Amino acid sequence: MLKPRSKFSHKGQNGKVLIIGGSVDCPGSPTFVGMAAMATIRAGADLVVIAAPEKVAWAVNCIAPDLITRKIKGDNFSQKNVSEVLKLCKWADVIAVGNGVAFTKGAKEFMQKTINGIVKLGKPLVIDAAALRVVKIQELKSAVLLPHEGELSELLKNSKLTHKSVQKNLGTNILVMKGHPRTIILSKTKKAINLTGNAGMTHGGTGDVLCGIVAGLIAQGNDLFESAKIGTYVNGKAADLLLKKMGLGYIASDLIDEIPLILKPMQRIK
Repeated sequence: MLKPRSKFSHKGQNGKVLIIGGSVDCPGSPTFVGMAAMATIRAGADLVVIAAPEKVAWAVNCIAPDLITRKIKGDNFSQKNVSEVLKLCKWADVIAVGNGVAFTKGAKEFMQKTINGIVKLGKPLVIDAAALRVVKIQELKSAVLLPHEGELSELLKNSKLTHKSVQKNLGTNILVMKGHPRTIILSKTKKAINLTGNAGMTHGGTGDVLCGIVAGLIAQGNDLFESAKIGTYVNGKAADLLLKKMGLGYIASDLIDEIPLILKPMQRIK
């Protein structure tokens, strides 16, 4: 069960999420970032703000006008954007970073410095996509990492860890090793295996949806490990329902409408 929601709560008390992502040089970037944001809302968070390069942010608003964007000057993130984005991070309960980011000049340094700043702020992090390639696990705190196989190899290499040694070095972080037919979720002391999901999830964007679900659950006060477990289950279960309805022709954005229906039995108002 998820953390119950107070029947007396008002806007903002059930989670504020900042999603940092997007790049003019990354095809489909507005869609990837937008899907992460919509998944966060569908997972139950009250407020979601996207910090993205201005052209990407305008495109996101055209795709989903109910999303709030903060338009960062430039076509891509660079080091000069770090202080502005960190100011936005102070507002959020949870920050997700990496969706739709391309490795343009200065983008790697931007992500490294921004993530270091978020760690110093003590905010929970959800790290996905390009951001997974610039971090070391030992330098993170309260982060959920969502690598696929290729990203995991680079993450372990940068952290100077192996598959066998990674769990004992997680600290307060959670590692979600995405895969099919099973996804493994690790904390320093716990392990869970998720079996939902199917081969149709090879469509681009399904990982961005997972990122949004996990961020939304954490923002509502749920434990990082539980949020990672439930988020992985929900993302895969949505895909399983769509496979029955549509076959392999479903796409990542189709997952989003299934999220509230799967989460409904887990939710309570007190």
